[in-house]
Amino acid sequence: MINYRLVFNILGTLLLFNGAFMLLALFFSWHFKEDLIPLMLSGGITLLIGLSFRLFTTRKISLDMHMKEGYLVVALAWVFMSLTGALPYVLSGAIPSYTDAFFETMSGFTTTGATILPDIESLPQGILFWRSLTHWIGGMGIIVLAIAVMPVLGFGGMQMFAAEASGLTTDKLHPRITDTAKRLWIIYVLFTGLETVLLMLGEMDFYEALNHSMATIATGGFSTYNTSLVDASVYTQYVVTIFMFIAGINFSLHYFVLKGRFGKVFRNEEFIFYTVITALLGCVVTISLFWRHHLPLEEAFRQAFFHVVSIITTTGFVATDYEQWSPFLVYLIFVISFFGGCAGSTAGGLKMVRVRLLLNDSALELKRLLHPRAVIPVRINGKNVPREIMANVLAFFFFYILVFGVASLLLAVLGMDLISAMGSAVACLSNVGPGIGTVGAMDNYAHVPIAGKWLLSFLMLMGRLEIFTVLLILIPAFWKKI
Repeated sequence: MINYRLVFNILGTLLLFNGAFMLLALFFSWHFKEDLIPLMLSGGITLLIGLSFRLFTTRKISLDMHMKEGYLVVALAWVFMSLTGALPYVLSGAIPSYTDAFFETMSGFTTTGATILPDIESLPQGILFWRSLTHWIGGMGIIVLAIAVMPVLGFGGMQMFAAEASGLTTDKLHPRITDTAKRLWIIYVLFTGLETVLLMLGEMDFYEALNHSMATIATGGFSTYNTSLVDASVYTQYVVTIFMFIAGINFSLHYFVLKGRFGKVFRNEEFIFYTVITALLGCVVTISLFWRHHLPLEEAFRQAFFHVVSIITTTGFVATDYEQWSPFLVYLIFVISFFGGCAGSTAGGLKMVRVRLLLNDSALELKRLLHPRAVIPVRINGKNVPREIMANVLAFFFFYILVFGVASLLLAVLGMDLISAMGSAVACLSNVGPGIGTVGAMDNYAHVPIAGKWLLSFLMLMGRLEIFTVLLILIPAFWKKI
């Protein structure tokens, strides 16, 4: 039987965090002399809901958490965070439609970066900061943050951590999950601060640098500019490219770098695969832009690697309208939208470790056909991969493609052309943001039908929580008593 008191008690705690972050955005509203009421009211409502959840579930609460409660807390947390997180947009009038506000908020928390806003620069600065902050909160994960600062949640931390974490495994940097969460958030804050300083050395002021750093490290892609980073300096584009690549690496490896254990990084096969694939794709696009589009070599190199890294890490920043490139390059952008960064990073997508395992297993299957009696296991990082892990990878890939296909058809039924339907489906499921067609680099999602926006919001949630977490709570067996 599901422990609902515990579930809503934890949800109340997370909503208290959400309300506190809204109030944090008040500083910029005050600094820029804007109306403080929308953020104050939104934060107050969210804090009141969170406090109510806590008060009405504290008595006779059992702290016994199983995997069911872990999955349910995580799935509902992201929904409730988005439902309340939309309030600043609605109450400020920045996004009057609640559907659009929810879409923007879900896009923020899931670090997708898809937007319905045609004129971003017209929004109040405090609201824009909240928009970027949703990226930053969602990047490392609100559950991980709660576990880090509230040790009392450690009793069920592993169940929630596993349900929210991206990738095949949950890398523990310390035997206690609370200490692991703290280390991950410390690294996250350090990278955000470092990029902020480096961007300020360019043309950005503190406000702009902080917003773009939060979006970069979270691999989100929300910019405070209407044209993303198209008009940014060469220096800024290189800095953002480097930090997007860094954000696509497993944060456990960053920890090992800080500890001086470089061998753990350079022997990691997923990291090597991620680096090689990024470099190869970057070189292919560079050659194409230089040879076919006649761009200067430096510009071709910069544009190529900026967009390859942006898409492969599912960040979604743009520095030019890549839909003006050749059909081959546009198709390549579409394909790599599925890839994603490393497991344990803030990136979305399939994840490099799964892509690597699928390629390895497919290649080995040919050998198994030639030698039916031979035992030829898939190996990664010098270890055999258990067949149950490979079954999990194959099932994940199947559901990923199935969800993408069904969503594309549904969006087409709702009135979108097939290219745009497929582009928006993969962009939201992989948490990339910009897609192809009418949701391309220089476009937005404002024209998507209302039903389509709710569907795409659901895809964002599925992509951020790795599909299984969401699918599990949708099957009848999940709700049956055992």
